[in-house]
Amino acid sequence: MYSTNVIENKEERYFPASIDFDLGEIVVTQGVIKMLDILPLELLKPFLARHKGGDWGHVCIQDKQQNDHATRYGDRILSSYKFCEQSIWIITEADRSVTTILLPSEY
Repeated sequence: MYSTNVIENKEERYFPASIDFDLGEIVVTQGVIKMLDILPLELLKPFLARHKGGDWGHVCIQDKQQNDHATRYGDRILSSYKFCEQSIWIITEADRSVTTILLPSEY
């Protein structure tokens, strides 16, 4: 898989290497709930599936590699996706007890 490094304006290769991991309890912050307004929470399920499946969304290659490593060695995992014209983050804690869906401003 190729990605463009915007800062250095060059293409870099990324080969996914994540393994399956537990999400733990799923928590959605008030900011995301407010953003959804009347939309159902089920609209977030595809993003959770991508996160669990090793598709880290809109993060740099180094963060993708760090996430892949984290699935194997028990570190925190962070994905970023566009939803309703905003970024949402999904963070799974290192101990895999909880996965939080939040706005970057809530971090």
